[in-house]
Amino acid sequence: MNRPAAVVLLSGGMDSATTAAIALSRGYNVHALSFRYGQRHAAELRAAERVAEHLGVTRHVILDIDLRAIGGSALTGDMAVPKDTPLEAIGARIPLTYVPARNTIFLSFALGLAEVIGASDIFIGANALDYSGYPDCRPEYFQAFQQMAGLATRAGVEERRRITIHTPLIELSKREIIEQGLALGVDYGLTLTCYDPSHEGLACGRCEACLLRLKGFREAGREDPTHYQADPSLRSG
Repeated sequence: MNRPAAVVLLSGGMDSATTAAIALSRGYNVHALSFRYGQRHAAELRAAERVAEHLGVTRHVILDIDLRAIGGSALTGDMAVPKDTPLEAIGARIPLTYVPARNTIFLSFALGLAEVIGASDIFIGANALDYSGYPDCRPEYFQAFQQMAGLATRAGVEERRRITIHTPLIELSKREIIEQGLALGVDYGLTLTCYDPSHEGLACGRCEACLLRLKGFREAGREDPTHYQADPSLRSG
């Protein structure tokens, strides 16, 4: 039996790796899509390649888009990545690590790939619970994008083929994401969830992404298998 194709946005972090594993567990033929978008490090792309190989996806596409020309983010410019934010303050305001229109840009490319391969399903590992408050990670945003996809594609207009945007992690805590991923065989030691890793690919352990990841592993009662620049257990919180 032919499996239906799906496009999965794969950053190399724990959320996208879990999302890819979920898509595979649901019987999809996964085409992973990553981006070299001018981010300040290439370590996450190496992680994406490791994850794609480990999960055995059908195809892994890496596209080049240089968002440094737009700027406006600590991830694509020279602004310092915020560090050591108290956990209770994360998500209270949109941080400097927000990349303007990033999910809209990424989903637009995913939409194009889905049309070409005849896929009706796009998966993205967005989370609106344990997250930094990005506006393009909210459920209402994805609902609006899905509606737009039906209006802007030949699949939606001529073929009446609905493109569905799947956000299986949207209402899960980091603990729940980790538990689900482990149950599906995700090797989190292959992933990198950090906004400011070293040149060697070691996570900083201090940015919001690292802090939320560490919180999730603590709450799950598991040791985080990623490699950090310093022992995160030495810090309080």
